[in-house]
Amino acid sequence: MPRRKPLSREESFDARRALRQAAEQGQLPWSSGVRAIRKSLGMTQAEFAKAFELTVRQVSELETGVGNPTVGTLARLAKPLGLTVGLVPAPKP
Repeated sequence: MPRRKPLSREESFDARRALRQAAEQGQLPWSSGVRAIRKSLGMTQAEFAKAFELTVRQVSELETGVGNPTVGTLARLAKPLGLTVGLVPAPKP
């Protein structure tokens, strides 16, 4: 099992604030968002998978952009941070 240094309360707060800001600005691809959510919660992929009733493989695939999550899965992952799944206008070229 991978060793990790637990996030301090301040580090966790800063990670969640950065995540929310990126989401509000429409600069958070879902695959990056899943990884950012997991890291802001201070969890390994295995812990995250167990907490959200996923497999470690599903978490890995979601974080690399290989997986194809349902809206329900994304909503379930975003809920602890007060985020919702929605459509965001694409940036203009």
